[in-house]
Amino acid sequence: MSPSASRRSPRLALAAAALACATAGVWLAGGIASAGTLTGTLYRDPDTAAARWVAANPNDSRASLISSRIASQPASRWLSNFNLGTVQSEVSAYVGAAAAAGRVPALTVYGIPNRDCGGASAGGAPDLTQYQTWVTGIARGLAGRTTLILLEPDSIALQTCLSSSEVTARDQALATATRTLKAAGAKVYLDGGHSAWNSAAEQARRLANAGVADADGFYTNVSNFQSTANEAAFGRSVISALSGRGISGKRQVIDTSRNGGAAGDWCGDDNTDRRIGRYPTLDTGDANIDAYLWVKPPGEADGCVYAAGSFQPALAASLATGAAVPPTTNPPTTPPATTPPATTPPTTTPPVTPPTTAPAGACAASYVTSSSWQGGFQGQVTVKAGGSAVNGWSVSWTPAAGQSISQVWGGSLSVSGSTVTVRNAAWNGSLQPGATAEFGFIATGAAGTPGLACSA
Repeated sequence: MSPSASRRSPRLALAAAALACATAGVWLAGGIASAGTLTGTLYRDPDTAAARWVAANPNDSRASLISSRIASQPASRWLSNFNLGTVQSEVSAYVGAAAAAGRVPALTVYGIPNRDCGGASAGGAPDLTQYQTWVTGIARGLAGRTTLILLEPDSIALQTCLSSSEVTARDQALATATRTLKAAGAKVYLDGGHSAWNSAAEQARRLANAGVADADGFYTNVSNFQSTANEAAFGRSVISALSGRGISGKRQVIDTSRNGGAAGDWCGDDNTDRRIGRYPTLDTGDANIDAYLWVKPPGEADGCVYAAGSFQPALAASLATGAAVPPTTNPPTTPPATTPPATTPPTTTPPVTPPTTAPAGACAASYVTSSSWQGGFQGQVTVKAGGSAVNGWSVSWTPAAGQSISQVWGGSLSVSGSTVTVRNAAWNGSLQPGATAEFGFIATGAAGTPGLACSA
């Protein structure tokens, strides 16, 4: 994530719809909801990064705290690995498991081209045509089962890297994606930034251009630390500004995963003043707010000190320190008899494999193909420092015949003859012994494992 930063017809149909929603653990507006448009219990994925860490480290002094305050709670599953061949089955397994448990799942869709404007969470689909194909796969996986969709964090609030024509194209893509997902039964919310970023009037203008009229509303504060009170006030202002544009009935979702403390700067991988905020719930007590969600899973890094999206137990324990006991109204779910297959943890960048061990005083690099499609692929490289600190690194290799790199994030690209070199970005060049950094790229041609040479 970047810094700064449902309608029903006639009475019989309505009764039938209400019965179906109650069976799924969800009630829409016009049912029994007393605040927002949904009630029910959010789905807790038994296979989150936090849950896996707790299972693998039962004797760690932090395990009990992380288990009781974080792993016990529902958080949004991120769809950030662009793969046309697997996304439908991944979504179907996840949403199916939630339906079997009678719970409401949340998904964060994060694959728009030029994601994060090339920052620490860059990547996404290679173009908008393939992006729409990917979204169609997600919709097919939903198969009409109610799911909360947080569509493309930063895609509307952050536009500094886009030309006016690119902004228009992205707006059209988001509007199309919204209609596609709504037709599949989703509750769709668009990127609303947060209270300390764009003004409410400006954010409302952008939301209107991106098709929020067809969505259920907008979400704010993803991966940020603004207080719930400030976000709710900001949300009311956005709703008012939308109403002034003839767009009514929209509601807010607030990410409360890390806003229990607000000191320090945004890039808070090592910021010990942060705390988890309100526990996730659909019972908000506010008619303007549909949910308090943990969109950014607590304990996942931002890419400032640790690799973006990686689970860091020290961060998780720091966030959980002093947190209240979770409410019993949202207990952990018991996995169904047949649990969905294990997948990579939800991240804000494509998943990576662990790097090889680096010798003392040097660095080593490892590679994984994180996704591929006809005519191209996305690669991810992890750099690891050896026994001494590293102040600047570079990774070089010779692409295979037919390969050409079109985009790099987390580093700068140079080409000399048949050799390509990626050097560290300003924010990830200094590594303590054994620490890691990551960069990724999109390339044309067939995927393969390159022979990497790391220099420090």
